Amino acid sequence: MSYPLIKIIILGVFLYGYVLTVSIDFGARFFSYFSKWRGQDYTIGRIIDRYLPTIWELTIVFFILSIIGLVEFFPNAVFYYGEALLIPGASVVGLLIIRAMFYIGVSRGLQQTSPYRFIHSMIGLAIPAVLSTVLTISEGGFIKETQSGQVHFMFWDLIASPYTWTVILLSVVSVLFISAAFLAFYASKSADTKALEAFRGFALWWSGPTIFASLLVFSTLQIHNPLHFQMMLGLKFLFVLSFVCFIAAIYLIWKRKAWGTAFIMVMLQFGFAFFGYGASHMPYLLFPYVTIQSGQANTGMGLWLMVASVGGGCLLIPLLVLLMRLFFFNSRCEENTKG
Repeated sequence: MSYPLIKIIILGVFLYGYVLTVSIDFGARFFSYFSKWRGQDYTIGRIIDRYLPTIWELTIVFFILSIIGLVEFFPNAVFYYGEALLIPGASVVGLLIIRAMFYIGVSRGLQQTSPYRFIHSMIGLAIPAVLSTVLTISEGGFIKETQSGQVHFMFWDLIASPYTWTVILLSVVSVLFISAAFLAFYASKSADTKALEAFRGFALWWSGPTIFASLLVFSTLQIHNPLHFQMMLGLKFLFVLSFVCFIAAIYLIWKRKAWGTAFIMVMLQFGFAFFGYGASHMPYLLFPYVTIQSGQANTGMGLWLMVASVGGGCLLIPLLVLLMRLFFFNSRCEENTKG
């Protein structure tokens, strides 16, 4: 296995971890506001408030690892993406700063006000929507390199593309579906039956839009980048496995069985789809300008970066397990949540 392939796999694992944690984090605040708006905050408010700070910390870790991995492993990609990422990058940074202010507002009691909760929940959905445009840009057609070597980003072409909006739609509904499935699992561990039923309903409700948006992405990708679409057909078994996991998850949630297994099925569903999409996109990081071979760092530096990333990833796994034991499923904490 070549160094570029190993490095893109490592980066893909970091990105997948970020997608899961950010989905749980951002979706939770939307459900918190929605339940408050419907007068049902007592059923899920405490459970969200207890676990959310820990997920926020995990989200930041995976976000930093993903950014560092992209910059250090594939510096040439940053050159091409530079102007294209200026607008979404600045937007995400601004939204993250505003969202971080929420935790300052917690100490002042501002999080209890309806406008504050609404703004915070909308920011949580806006961030993955903005970040999803990076995937759209990677498909090509929005960046043009002149003969003089200058790179121009065609922003209005990105906005006018149907593929852009289907990817944004998929990112938003996926956030809500993943978050609802995890919170249902967490509610079952906390023995909070009212919260469990609430999140079960949310998971079932958002499962349909998730599949619908996925089909829209496939159909618009076929028009926007036929080559990538044909590559995806060559790996269709991964997407079939993703759909099978989705059906298994929905069945278990509908039958109120094995909540942990149901969430694992959700993770596998998005895992198969995520890595299937990534594998079919190879060798391109940005079609057609940057590949994993042309965009990588020099061999010596790349080897040390790869070793450091693998070491950090191996260290991250036991830390995640420890966090799960100490913060998520500690019986004493659960009793405090109920009390």
